[in-house]
Amino acid sequence: MQFNTISIVGLGYIGLPTAAVFASRKVKVIGVDVNQRAVDTINRGEIHIVEPDLDVVVRTAVKEGYLRATTVPEPADAFLIAVPTPFKGDRHDPDLSYIESAAKVVAPVLKKGDLVILESTSPVGATEQMAEWLAEARSDLTFPQTNGEESDIRIAHCPERVLPGQVLRELVQNDRIIGGMTPKCSEAARALYKTFVEGECVTTNARTAEMCKLTENSFRDVNIAFANELSIICDKLDISVWELIRLANRHPRVNILQPGPGVGGHCIAVDPWFIVSKTPEQARLIRTARDVNDSKPEWVLNKVKLAVAEYLQANTDKTAKDVTIACFGLAFKPDIDDLRESPALNITQQIVDIHPGPVLAVEPNIDELPDTLASKLSLRSIKAALAAADVIVLLVDHKPFRELLPSELENRKVVDTRGVWCK
Repeated sequence: MQFNTISIVGLGYIGLPTAAVFASRKVKVIGVDVNQRAVDTINRGEIHIVEPDLDVVVRTAVKEGYLRATTVPEPADAFLIAVPTPFKGDRHDPDLSYIESAAKVVAPVLKKGDLVILESTSPVGATEQMAEWLAEARSDLTFPQTNGEESDIRIAHCPERVLPGQVLRELVQNDRIIGGMTPKCSEAARALYKTFVEGECVTTNARTAEMCKLTENSFRDVNIAFANELSIICDKLDISVWELIRLANRHPRVNILQPGPGVGGHCIAVDPWFIVSKTPEQARLIRTARDVNDSKPEWVLNKVKLAVAEYLQANTDKTAKDVTIACFGLAFKPDIDDLRESPALNITQQIVDIHPGPVLAVEPNIDELPDTLASKLSLRSIKAALAAADVIVLLVDHKPFRELLPSELENRKVVDTRGVWCK
């Protein structure tokens, strides 16, 4: 199957690198996004997200004419949908409205022989639902759910499985799980990804591919929950959890992860709930792990309150209004700018809401704060925050924070959620 033009719908943390990698293989790529600013930025050969080396690849692809962005879908031979799948309000039910919108805007430009792939991490059955939306919009074409192998349009699911900060390398080197609605759909999608994937492209059905991604992230979430629960237990028993884990991991069959302030990002903090929403009675361990990880920010907040109280005990001439708190890190993991589902951001927001004194944020990977915090919080450099802070809260172990010397933290109360400074 020949793919002369590929369309990527959604130019975020997955869509843009995927578009760039295809374009680097001299394939014409049309990127589609509702964000006009992102579209304009890409068409200048620049990027609107932080990802190592992505700027170079995008600049080259745009300059050579292999990558172009637009807000309106255009005809192509394959369409990859990489849009968000958030929750519905405060509930943990998946919101497929972004996928529905993407399907409806792509449908008018579909032609016989096209391939549509859902890359968005989705609950089981989402690919079939997308196919239904496409069929409703294009009654003149046939789809796998009604015509099987003989359908005009091929449909598959291929979830991303990359690590922020290493996306370009992992897109190429990692194995891909490809689930088609029919074997021909799987094979068509496999042929497309082999354009750049050096890892193995393993085919299955769409539902198994959807469940595979959810399973991978739920496995990680359960293991993180064990580490986070250990940290709470050790704090209660006056034991260093960092030393404990180092010792326990000397066992040849034990590999405990590192605890933190919670779990964030667009995958691990979200995907397990997609399993729970479909099978609430069966997913008991998965739900418990989510509860443990979701409760960790509240525990951190209590440690911050205690640090402020201890500072005031030692400085009786001051009140809480005089205490400056500096929160180091807002991203959901080290050395990236992604704030989605970030426990660090959540904790900082709560500190701002309850603390009467100044609150500073140190996040070297962003230039401006989210709108919800911009009027309440001051973004500072490391040096400025250290000079002003009475209480320092380490929430993300960015490289510049790991390089700080113990002497730079003296005479301040420190809450270290990552075991960088207080080992």
